Amino acid sequence: MSEGATALPAAPALPAAPALRPSRFRRLEPVMLLWVALIATLLVLVAAPLLKMLVISFEMQETGEFTFQNYLTAYGRARYLEALRNSLLLGLLSATISTVIAVPMAWAVSRTDMPGKGFTWAVVLAAFVMPPYLGAIGWILLAGPNSGWINVVWRAVTGAQDPLVNIYTFGGMAFVIALHSFPLVFIFVKSALDLISSVMEDAANILGGGTWVTMRRVTLPLVWPSILGGFILIFLETIALFGTPAIIGIPARINVVTTQLWQFFEDPVRVEVAAAFAIPLLLITVALIAVQKLMLNRKGFVSQTGKGGERREVKLGPWRWVLFGWCVTVGLLSVGKPLVVLLQASFAKAWGRGFSLDNLTLRNYRFLLFEHDQAPQAVWNTVWFSAASATMASLLALLVAYIVVRRLMRFADALGFLAMAPFVIPGIVLAIGFYAAYAGPPLSLYGSALLLILAFTARFLPIAYASSQAAIRAVHPEMEEAARILGAGRLHAIRKVTAPLLKTSLLGGWLVVFIVASRELSAAVFLVGPRTRTMSVLLYDLTEQGNFEVVSAFGGILLFITMVIVGIGMKLVGRDFMLRRE
Repeated sequence: MSEGATALPAAPALPAAPALRPSRFRRLEPVMLLWVALIATLLVLVAAPLLKMLVISFEMQETGEFTFQNYLTAYGRARYLEALRNSLLLGLLSATISTVIAVPMAWAVSRTDMPGKGFTWAVVLAAFVMPPYLGAIGWILLAGPNSGWINVVWRAVTGAQDPLVNIYTFGGMAFVIALHSFPLVFIFVKSALDLISSVMEDAANILGGGTWVTMRRVTLPLVWPSILGGFILIFLETIALFGTPAIIGIPARINVVTTQLWQFFEDPVRVEVAAAFAIPLLLITVALIAVQKLMLNRKGFVSQTGKGGERREVKLGPWRWVLFGWCVTVGLLSVGKPLVVLLQASFAKAWGRGFSLDNLTLRNYRFLLFEHDQAPQAVWNTVWFSAASATMASLLALLVAYIVVRRLMRFADALGFLAMAPFVIPGIVLAIGFYAAYAGPPLSLYGSALLLILAFTARFLPIAYASSQAAIRAVHPEMEEAARILGAGRLHAIRKVTAPLLKTSLLGGWLVVFIVASRELSAAVFLVGPRTRTMSVLLYDLTEQGNFEVVSAFGGILLFITMVIVGIGMKLVGRDFMLRRE
């Protein structure tokens, strides 16, 4: 400022405006209310049933007083302890057989020049789609000690009196379970093998290792986490399986945990003893997951190959036909033979009379579709319950995955944990939890459609959540942010921008949940009522009556519905929608 300039008087200070206190309710936007509703829903679907089951296991049925008597009753008889031991042995044997079946198939498809890889994929898909209890019925028709086709032919050819094979044994039951469980190990191991470069295998070959030594000493150790993960998953699925142990094990007088739990639900219902007997299944599951993490944390399983890397096929020479023969054999045992005898029985007047024109009839299908008092309702219930639970699970999984991936809440990981928790909860344990929490007063939902839909939603929520989470990670948030900058709310951005980009993945997840829900038996058998029987439960009831012609026809109807859904999925999403890596 120049010396001659006159300084302007300072403007009077204005009084400070009163500080605006942020409104406590300003943050309660509709989207926040939705997040709160999601938390409440997950608590209802997952936390409340398990907590109620735990509480009721320590309650006396008559008075509600605290007691350890339920646990003393549940484990106070040798028969009950034998059931637990049988389940553990059955899980180990089934998981071992599944691993032996699946690992060579996965290696052959992923790493070698074996022919017929498309056929092998079809075998895996068919074995996954076919319900295990339906495969068990097929093997009863094949390997029943008295009238099974294999033993009938064996006696006719050799004149022997004793059967060649008997499916009503502990080993037979484990074998049948493994034939429909191995796809899990196959998918795990093949997905891991597809990500491994051939560099380390090439180095082993240069150092003198042959094809088989390299596979055993280099390739398989790199996918050991996937093998272990598949093994543990099949073990857990087996000890919680009801259908095959009931169909084969009960006539064979082999008692396991799930069939013993079913007996606790016979009149009079002893749900508190069943809850006490089921708690160890949950503890075993948690312990195995912890052991898996401990084993994998003790050693690194990393292929030091940098980014990517070429994956060259291993040339097997004549051995490629041996591997292909192995895959064909697995396909015949898991799908081909059981399906043929089921179809023959479904169109037969008497399945034991064999293939002949005078033995063909449509009577079994006509009886089920137009004369049976429960079969049409069971078909409708299956479609309706499966579609509703798939829709609820997909919608819930999408919203939870969005919160977790976008980190919209402080405790978002807790939501993800609740969404994945049913993955480590045996289905039969979850069903007992729902029975304990919601079957009686004040809600009294036992036997209702709502209870079954909620149980199926909780049971298969992890499938939908894993698919949604992987899909959302693949969508960059910039597109949503652009929509919000232009004035759209978060929910509007999700509906108009994010969801359309995810529709293929979401549809694939929906279809998978629908398929597994339509064949679910372990949870449904504890929760259905007279008018809410599903096809799986009614099929089990028909099996107890011993009319295998009608049972096979009803199984054919279930397979037809499943294949229609699979066909729709292949058309809309792609042929491998059930075998995605997410």
